[in-house]
Amino acid sequence: MPTQTLFSLFSQSKRLFLLSSLTLFLSLAGCSSDTQQSMPNFKLSEISGKVLTQDDFKNKVTIINFWATSCTSCVKEMPQLIETYEKFKADGVELMAVAMSYDPPMYVVNFAQTRKLPFKVALDSDGSVAKAFGKIQLTPTTLVINKKGKIIKRYVGEPEWDAFHQLIQKSLAE
Repeated sequence: MPTQTLFSLFSQSKRLFLLSSLTLFLSLAGCSSDTQQSMPNFKLSEISGKVLTQDDFKNKVTIINFWATSCTSCVKEMPQLIETYEKFKADGVELMAVAMSYDPPMYVVNFAQTRKLPFKVALDSDGSVAKAFGKIQLTPTTLVINKKGKIIKRYVGEPEWDAFHQLIQKSLAE
C-alpha cells in the first residue's frame, strides 16, 4: 500500500509540474505586451556591411524582429514578415531582422539570400542590441516602434497577424 500511495503522489506531482510548465509555455508563446520604452541607442551591421543605428529609423514606424536560423518558429513566421513588409513598405514602414549573437553569420547570410529577404537583416554579434532592447533571449521577439521612437508592442512568439497589421496601420495614421 505505501508504494501505491507514493506512486500516486509522484504521479500527481508530475502531472502538476507538466501542467504548470504547459501553462508557462502557453503564456509565453504568442504573448505580447504594451510598453512605452524608447528605442535605445544601438549600432550594428547589416549583412551587407552597412552600419545601422537608431537614427536610421527616426520618424518611421519600425518593426524589429529578433530571430535565429535555428529557431523553427522564426523560420515559420518569416514568410508572414515578408508579406507584412511588402504590404507596408510603400507607407514607409521599416523592418529589420536582427540575428541573435549565437547565430553563425554565414547561416544568417545564407538564409537571407536563399529566401530573398527584402528587408534589412543585421547581425547582433556581441548581443549588445538584444540586451539594449530589454535583455531579449527568446526568439522570435518582435517589437513595433512608432514614429516617435517608442516601443508600443513587444511580441514573444508569432503575433496574431491581423491584429499586428491593424497596429501597424494605426501607428502609420498617428
